[in-house]
Amino acid sequence: MNAATESRNLPATPHPTHKFKLLLKRELWEHRGGFFWAPVIVGAIAIVFALIAAVAGTVLGPGLNDVRIDGHEIDEVARITGAIGDGTLLGGIGLAMIVLTFVVFFYALGSLYDDRRDRSILFWKSLPISDSQMVLSKVAWALLLAPLLAVVIGIATGLALWVITALTTSINGLPGSAGIFLNSHPFRVIGNVLAMWPVQMAWALPTIGWLMLCSAWARSKPFLWAVIVPVLTCALVSFMDIFPGVSIRHDVLWYVVAYRGLMSLIPGSFAPILDVSARGIDGPGDVANVIDATASWQAFATIDMWIGVAIGAAMIYAAIRLRRWREEG
Repeated sequence: MNAATESRNLPATPHPTHKFKLLLKRELWEHRGGFFWAPVIVGAIAIVFALIAAVAGTVLGPGLNDVRIDGHEIDEVARITGAIGDGTLLGGIGLAMIVLTFVVFFYALGSLYDDRRDRSILFWKSLPISDSQMVLSKVAWALLLAPLLAVVIGIATGLALWVITALTTSINGLPGSAGIFLNSHPFRVIGNVLAMWPVQMAWALPTIGWLMLCSAWARSKPFLWAVIVPVLTCALVSFMDIFPGVSIRHDVLWYVVAYRGLMSLIPGSFAPILDVSARGIDGPGDVANVIDATASWQAFATIDMWIGVAIGAAMIYAAIRLRRWREEG
């Protein structure tokens, strides 16, 4: 009877998904400044400068109420102002993406090294948490959660800039200013950005895998091993081309090591492998299609994409294996 009572009082073993959720929360707690506050602060600064420019332009600049445009030109002006609205929305998202690139790069580079440097890895290894769960929680933030958070913040920033632009042009009497509201495509822009992200996740896998592998392997200065050594190696190999009889494909070397290995993290860096005709801009209305979900998904039809996915996954697996036995900094 007592044994049965004691067995009922024992705490239930947490489900693996529950532990993974806790690990995701832990990453947010420890890196809230980079994941959340960095894009928020940059977006707020952009909004403040936009407000200052709008007020200064309205107070000090010449009014546009006396500008007259022929009736047959007003539609074209409205389309142009609509493109300006799309551009401001894309600009807000772009700012968040720039911040995201730096944040995720250094987050992945220090993700496994920092635990060994401050010896907190000993604490985490004492818990019923596998190395796979720990590493994959960091991969989830680098590839999915941090970008989604940055996109949401970027959309909020872009919408604020969009409204500021619309109000400024309307107050100053710009002909066709209503086109910012009527001819902009905010839902298309936002939808294309969200639909593009699965492509970016797969494309960035080699860089994330390489950075995390170096983070798990390096005893010190992971930036040196992850960035400086590969770049210097490429430079030295390229320099050997000066010797007679030595022919080196510099474009392939730098593309594989520097571009795919280190720069695939940059949002939209997969654009060079897409069909050029799918990315053309023939008029103001095409600004909303700068990020084209249909064209972006063409990247999955290239061998470059899948080779990178395979190599990135292999490096993440190697990082998991390294973490199992390397505990010293």
